[in-house]
Amino acid sequence: MNLPKRYIITIVTVLAVTLFFGCESNFKEVQKINFSEFVPGSDADTVNIKYTDSGLITAVLKSRKMLDYSNLDFPFTEFPKGIDVTLYDKKQKRTFIVSNYAVSYKPTQIIDLQGKVKITSETGQMLETEQLYFDQKNEWFYTERKFKLTDAKGVSYGQGIDFSKDFKVINSQRVSGEIESDEKI
Repeated sequence: MNLPKRYIITIVTVLAVTLFFGCESNFKEVQKINFSEFVPGSDADTVNIKYTDSGLITAVLKSRKMLDYSNLDFPFTEFPKGIDVTLYDKKQKRTFIVSNYAVSYKPTQIIDLQGKVKITSETGQMLETEQLYFDQKNEWFYTERKFKLTDAKGVSYGQGIDFSKDFKVINSQRVSGEIESDEKI
């Protein structure tokens, strides 16, 4: 049985196309095996969390959206719509923090505040910057970004600052501005 050459080419082409399309769906399945989605373990809308220690409130956190990624190897909590936090010291004096975005890294206990970050103490000191880190363990803020610090003595600008959560200790770098001084020259 001698088939014409065009029939053989047609049969081979049909078999090749069938095999090609038949294998593609399996290939996509194999690709999915190694794919893991980056999704939060939980999420919440309009949160109001109160943190306590020995019966005293140490912080109150409010946010319109919270995404919890505690299901990952390096767990963190994201606040994509910003946060409004009130910190309390042992004498219940308050420090207020507002930012457009925040991420709290659980293993390091560092909070990354971003986008129009504003911190105000109960005594009227105010710091404004675009990004600020808060070390929860040491209760210490720091940034290498530009900042504006306003207090009773005046306004100062700089790039790079670190300070305690109650503003009692402030270390700033590259500072300019007008500040009143009690020292005589």
